[in-house]
Amino acid sequence: MPSIYPVLKYDDAHAALDFLESAFGLERVSVHEDDAGKVVHAELRLGDGFAGLSSTGAGNPVFDQGAGQAVVYVAVDEVDLLHDRAKAAGAEILMEPEDQDYGSRDFAARDPEGNIWSFGTYRLGAEG
Repeated sequence: MPSIYPVLKYDDAHAALDFLESAFGLERVSVHEDDAGKVVHAELRLGDGFAGLSSTGAGNPVFDQGAGQAVVYVAVDEVDLLHDRAKAAGAEILMEPEDQDYGSRDFAARDPEGNIWSFGTYRLGAEG
């Protein structure tokens, strides 16, 4: 299991969950809401990696620095297929798929609230 879990904040966490599923293929594992229907905590999975997200203004204010403040790297096998899926779902593509000098093939996209998602074939810690 991974030891690092990115947690992202969204003004519209419900829309973010839908987008992340349709564009990037993340799977909704759990969603916890407050009495007002805001997402206090949600978990998403892709392969053996997890990410958390929540609504701005929900949960502990110490961790609420606003939406669109994160960059998330996700290791995947099929970069080009995922790029095509993300583009078809309306993701803003910041970097088209390209081979990197360190052996990875990567692309990057911005989600509707400004977080940047980078996808590549390089697996962090693979050389360690």
